[in-house]
Amino acid sequence: MDEFNTRKPMNLRRRGIYLLPNLFTTGALFAGFYAIVQAMNGRFEYAAVAIFIAMVLDGLDGRVARMTHTQSEFGAEYDSLSDMVSFGVAPSLVMYEWALKGMGKWGWFAAFIYCVATALRLARFNTNIDVVDKNYFQGLPSPAAAALVAGFVWVMLDYGYSGESLRWYAAALTVFAGLSMVSNLPFYSFKTINMRKSVPFLVIFLAALFFVLISSDPPRVLFGLFLCYALSGFVMWFVRRRSKPIA
Repeated sequence: MDEFNTRKPMNLRRRGIYLLPNLFTTGALFAGFYAIVQAMNGRFEYAAVAIFIAMVLDGLDGRVARMTHTQSEFGAEYDSLSDMVSFGVAPSLVMYEWALKGMGKWGWFAAFIYCVATALRLARFNTNIDVVDKNYFQGLPSPAAAALVAGFVWVMLDYGYSGESLRWYAAALTVFAGLSMVSNLPFYSFKTINMRKSVPFLVIFLAALFFVLISSDPPRVLFGLFLCYALSGFVMWFVRRRSKPIA
């Protein structure tokens, strides 16, 4: 008898993936890839804007998954890989091409610190997701760090500065963002905000003013917001340290 006829058929189960949330993740990944391409072509403003678009899409995929009950392990892993490209590789390469390239080894060293810090930050977040306080992030979130780096590039281009003239400031900011990600500083997560809960009319009005403020001067407003957020962890740590009773 033919040995192939005696072999039992293998029962392979194909596991599908949810389309809607992973479309947002794919969009964020594409925006990060687009930022890398534009940085290599010298279009740094387009690259910076693409990173902000990736941040918006990254913020939507998780909320969409929770609202539509389409969370999955595949989606979580895919989102983490997308974050590494959009908020790790892309910002470090954009900053390197814009300002750090002429610094030699110090330039790529600063860019690598940011890149590896993003990888470590994402790995720690994935392993500690069930044990940390939901109200606070441990370390600066990678999208906020990417927005800080991209916002600096965007606002300085808007002011007419070249990356070469600001390379040391750019290197310091890049290292600061990287070290903030791997720190143990608390950063407010905004996860306690319930989008389904009714709110006073004043809240909607203030939200409208917030969008008007951003649209009036996107580079300066966005960079200022994320710079304040990046500093908030240090302020919160200092306040908590001062408030602890002396033994």
